[in-house]
Order: sequence, then C-alpha cells, then structure tokens
Amino acid sequence: MSLLTYSAPGSAPETPATPSDSTYPRPSPTPEAAAAALAGRLAAAAAQTDQEGGFPTAEFGWLREAGLFTAPLAAVLGGADLMAPAHTLTMLRTLRHIGRGNLAVGRVYEGHLNALQLAQRYGQPAQVRRWAQAARAGHLFGVWNTQAHDGVHLEPLPNGRFRLRGSKTFGSGAGHLTRPLITGTLPEGGWQMFILPTDEQPATLDASFWKPLGMRATASFRVDLTGAEIGPDDLLGQPGDYYQQPAFSGGAIRFAAVQLGGAEAVFDETRRFLRELNRLDDPYQKMRLGEMAMLVESGNLWLRGAAEHAARPTATTDAEATVAYANLVRTAIEEICLRVLPLAERCVGARGLLRPEPFERLHRDLTHYLRQPAPDAAIADAGRFVLQQPTPAYALWNA
Repeated sequence: MSLLTYSAPGSAPETPATPSDSTYPRPSPTPEAAAAALAGRLAAAAAQTDQEGGFPTAEFGWLREAGLFTAPLAAVLGGADLMAPAHTLTMLRTLRHIGRGNLAVGRVYEGHLNALQLAQRYGQPAQVRRWAQAARAGHLFGVWNTQAHDGVHLEPLPNGRFRLRGSKTFGSGAGHLTRPLITGTLPEGGWQMFILPTDEQPATLDASFWKPLGMRATASFRVDLTGAEIGPDDLLGQPGDYYQQPAFSGGAIRFAAVQLGGAEAVFDETRRFLRELNRLDDPYQKMRLGEMAMLVESGNLWLRGAAEHAARPTATTDAEATVAYANLVRTAIEEICLRVLPLAERCVGARGLLRPEPFERLHRDLTHYLRQPAPDAAIADAGRFVLQQPTPAYALWNA
C-alpha cells in the first residue's frame, strides 16, 4: 500500500517499501521545473480530494516520483539543496508552481520543506543522515506546532526515553505524514522539537475537528499523541531552537509563495472562462484582467526581492531586517490575493462560481489559507523596524 494511505484514528500510516539510495529518483532537471511540469496535473485532480477528510494521496506520489521529497536535502545527502540561501528563488518558485496546481498540496509540501530545513539546521550528523534516508525512502515530513489547552508534554521515563501526553491542532497531513516534526513542553518548561515516526507510534486522529471553509484536503486534524514514546535520538536541537530568528518568522515567505500560486491559478482560470464565453472584447473585462496581471506580477517581484534579501551575507546576523522584510512580503502577497479574488468574481459572475467550475474551490482554499497567524502584528513589526532605522528609503533594504 502507498505510504500516504489514510489511517483511521488510533492507527498509524503504513511504511513504504524502501528503495535503495542509488535507485531513488533525484530532482530532474530542477525542482522548479519538476513542480511546473506537475502543476497542470495537480489542478486537474484537485476537485477529487476536495472534501473533509480527503487527502491528495496520488498527488504526493507524483511529487515523490519527481524527486521533490528529497529536493530540500543538501546535495551531499542526495538532494537538490533547495533550502540553501542561494537557491531561495528556486525554492519559492517551486512552491508557487505547486500552489497554483493545488493549494492543499502546496500547504503540506511547504511543511515538508520546513521540517527538513529544521532537521538539517539543528540535527546532529547521525540524525540528519537518518532523516535524509527517511526522505529518500519516501517518508513525508511536516511541522505540527499549533496546540490548544491540552498541548503536548514530554514526560521523562527512567530509561531515558520520553512519554508524550497531549494533542496538537491543525496537524496538516494527519494520518499521512510519517515523520512530523512536533513541538512540546519539557518538565522544566522548555519548548522542544522532536520528530515522531508515526508509522511506529500510536496517534489518535480527531477528524471532526477539521470542518473548514477551504483547504479541506490538507487533513489538518487534531492529533492526540498521548501514550507515544520517543528516545533521545528523536529530539531535535535544544529547547527554544524552534523560535530562533530569523528562521522562524522569515519562513513566512514560503507560505506566501504558495498563496501567490493560488492567485495565479485564479488569474489563469479567469482568462480561460472569458475565452470560452468569447468575452475578450469587453473593455471592462480587459481592465480587470490588466489589473489582475499587474497584481500577480507584483507578487512575483516580491518573491524575487525576498530571495535577494534572504541571500544577503548578513541575512542571519541581521535577523531583525530579515524578519521585517519577510513580514512585508507576506503582507503584500496577502493584499495581492485579496484584490485578485474580487476582480475574478466580477469577471466570471455567478455562473463562474458554480461547480464544476474551479473558482468556488479556489476561492475557498485561497481565502482560508490567507488566514495566517497574527497578520496585523506582522506588518506592525515591520513598521517598528523601519521607524528605528536612520537609513533613507532607497537604501533601507540594501544593507
């Protein structure tokens, strides 16, 4: 059975057969090209999994076959080094292409990238090799950090292991991720990352938690980890590493890239719809499409700016500037998406919003995905940063 076959609450996903490292497909020709080639196929299949409890199992099989599971790994680990600062633009464009194909796939794949980036940044060499092998074997990673009052606690056992108690909410890919990176509280209060092999440890999934407006196919369930056990080798980094800046807030450029892909999909579907109805000569439609084109291209320029900023030699040491710029990017792309959606609605009218036209799903998915945490605080933090700088506007982001 497939690695990504859905598991009922209380059971674990099945482990796939493990191909040898020498036969596992590598990204070819590049992750960006692979994602671009898959986008149309992802879009064509998106409606099939658009249901609560659904998950794009086949689609992640396509990503795996295209080498995109291993693309975030360093070259020495068999990957395409997609998470290296020098490759940030390629990474963002890869996410954009997947997002324009299917936002639910983009959301879960962005988590896969994030988890493998954190694993490589904070893991010990033996751990990194083990998790890289898991990615090459076809395991899907992700990040489960959000929780409610019954959050995850790590309880020490006499044998040096830890027993888990508590739950995570919005566990995207629940029942399908076999290597989620999870955060939990240590007895002394530290916030600790660990990677749980969910194909070996129990987890109870509450699918009733996930009744969303959009992004139905992300399977972002409540996950009760109570009773699972991990060893010291499953712990990642030191307590508090998860929130280290600029990596934590700076990562917002990744989900912004996926969101921009959703806006591109809305733009493309709007043009297709108008062409099929032969409404190409209407001056008001031309005006709306021109505005949409301007918005989408401005989003692409923001991605380029984000990549250039992330590749600065001082990107890590000058964390405040990196985070502030990332907050500008996420805010700008949110605004772009929020302007593209009503323009598309006016173009296609009520008829275009009827199923099986894709607008209804695209609208729900993008609207839901845009609701990322603390949007007002993000732009306010960027404002705080610029207020403190004596640098003139033309050179503010060039240091």
